Amino acid sequence: MSRGTMPQPGAWLGASCAEKLAREAGAVSPGPGRAAALESGKAAAGGQPRAAVRCPAEHSRHIEIPLNSQIEESIQITGLTDNSIGRQAEFGSEEDMYRAADEIEKEKELLIHERGLSEPKLSVAPEMDIMDYCKKEWRGNTQKATCMKKSFRGTFFHRNKTLPEVSNNHFEFFDAFTQGYEEVSQKFTSIRRVRGDNYCALRATLFQAMSQPAGLPSWLQDPELTLLPEKLISKYSWIKQWKLGLKFEGKSEDLVDKIKESLTLLRKKWAGLAELRTAEARQKACDELFTNEEEEYSLYEAVKFLMLHRAIELYDDKEKGEDVPFFSVLLFARDTSSDPGQLLRNHLNQVGHTGGLEQIEMFLLAYAVRHTIQVYRLSKYSTEEFITVYPTDPPRDWPVVTLIAEDDRHYNIPVRVCEETSL
Repeated sequence: MSRGTMPQPGAWLGASCAEKLAREAGAVSPGPGRAAALESGKAAAGGQPRAAVRCPAEHSRHIEIPLNSQIEESIQITGLTDNSIGRQAEFGSEEDMYRAADEIEKEKELLIHERGLSEPKLSVAPEMDIMDYCKKEWRGNTQKATCMKKSFRGTFFHRNKTLPEVSNNHFEFFDAFTQGYEEVSQKFTSIRRVRGDNYCALRATLFQAMSQPAGLPSWLQDPELTLLPEKLISKYSWIKQWKLGLKFEGKSEDLVDKIKESLTLLRKKWAGLAELRTAEARQKACDELFTNEEEEYSLYEAVKFLMLHRAIELYDDKEKGEDVPFFSVLLFARDTSSDPGQLLRNHLNQVGHTGGLEQIEMFLLAYAVRHTIQVYRLSKYSTEEFITVYPTDPPRDWPVVTLIAEDDRHYNIPVRVCEETSL
């Protein structure tokens, strides 16, 4: 399969926000003297194979202190903790932590009464006004808000913070998130909430990419695309350790055939969307695709395989002494991904099961689908990292997808570019 042009490392040297976040992700293996100090941060940084994540509040040991009404309200609507809040899998079920409990129950009743239990969930919710969403999520009674309330209380009381300090810290966080959303609303008028499971980053990126009014990408037209599984697995036997997604567990399927089928489906569906003449028709068809769970999750297997393919290419180039993007140096400097085999076993195999993509792996995702991924990181508002681009210096012909990250774990999709912005 032909390889696209890759940005070279020259543009990476320096204090770019993308390079900084990659370093903060723990990509560089610590030396013996630093290992003990960094041990507690390895799980989030990719220093250990991922295990199922739970609400940070469940791990905090703290004393419950009665709060006055003002502090109680301030904690309830906080949206940021030192620990990244995970996805719906943290709660032992597939309920979306980004929705209120009463909303989830109403949907259940509707499905049972009108459609039946077999109706698949909507992976990307209908659009809503972006500031209305902000107010609802950070002031409402969502499972996410409840989790963050407990986590916030545990984090700050565990550090012996006083009540005024808790209140002040909270309002700084709240201001950052609301101001971040206000900034995004200058560019986009609406938002679409993405289902919060361990495919979140893949889902948000692929949905945005496939719903854009553009032709079929050239890399998908490559006739060798569907030959990749057999070619790579025959050369690298360790790829047979590939772990298919949860939707395919228990099914006796040949790995080569399944990946080939997934790549063929990705090409077919993308080509079908590209042929639609209007944005409305394409959006409707994309919505339908992402309510078909079997097809949707097959697409994720294809993208993960493309990520592995790109990782193998980058690793081989690095071993030959050729120039490679700087992120790939960091990617293979981790203790748990020193080569593509470890990357598969300890990271890619966990995606969709017990964890999502780490920050450093967002670069690899961008290279796999050859799209620039621009992310509004709300927790980094008013810093140089508020808008982070993967990769930092992409080829000019790469299309751009835009996402919103509230905690560097969950991604939503901004839609409807403001009229003045588009002009």
